[in-house]
Amino acid sequence: QVQVVESGGGLVQPGASLRLSCTVSGRTASTWSMCWFRQAPGKEREPVAATRWSGGNTAYTDAVKGRFTISRDNAKNTVYLDMNSLKIEDTAVYFCAARAGRLILSALLYPESYEYWGQGTQVTVSS
Repeated sequence: QVQVVESGGGLVQPGASLRLSCTVSGRTASTWSMCWFRQAPGKEREPVAATRWSGGNTAYTDAVKGRFTISRDNAKNTVYLDMNSLKIEDTAVYFCAARAGRLILSALLYPESYEYWGQGTQVTVSS
């Protein structure tokens, strides 16, 4: 059974930083594609950042470019999201999604591309 487990959420003040982690277990794959999504209260789920093991390509939504960085540790099947200069509007539940295999770049930020999802971790930015 595949498990996707996120961690690292919390309550921070505007301008602070947080690191989220996401680990996939229960399936062996030669490569993975993984994406962070978020959902704020009353809003639809939106992509944040994505990466694929093969090639190391990354993709970001415009709202987080320059502030968030996605990275990975292949040996640990783990992807990280370093969030800097956090804003109140970054408040949301952050979900990690994974797909075994190498997605094409244009598909990285689409939720339909992913087969495994975590339960989410809450990030609250408040003064």
